[in-house]
Amino acid sequence: MQNIINITAIQHIGIPVTNMDVSEAFYGRLGFANVMQGGFGEEGARGTCIMMKRDSMVIELYQLPEPGLSEIRTRRNGHIDHVAFDVPDIDEAFDTIKRAGFNIIEAEPVFLQFWASGCKYFNITGPDGERLEFNQVL
Repeated sequence: MQNIINITAIQHIGIPVTNMDVSEAFYGRLGFANVMQGGFGEEGARGTCIMMKRDSMVIELYQLPEPGLSEIRTRRNGHIDHVAFDVPDIDEAFDTIKRAGFNIIEAEPVFLQFWASGCKYFNITGPDGERLEFNQVL
């Protein structure tokens, strides 16, 4: 199959949120910083967008105008299931996240026979139920 377009990296991941302040604080605890903020939409129905950055990773948090919030809460198709972050030491990451009080889904890192020697991962949930995966390729 021939490449149609030259894609070199993921530019950012967009996550719809219901409370921008709560989500900004949550991602801030994970080391992301607000590097850009702006509004979108028509006057009187403006949404908010924040770009949160950590190193080369960018997550776009966006909150739709008030009439659109019910759509975020009910819409499922097309939304991102999870965002995965590489970590160099899964056990250290798990202990750090656990001590910080995040909501961890798994009781311990899970081994999968992916890649050449396997990987280990665990997930946490964010303020709007989004899953964030921490993954070490072994």
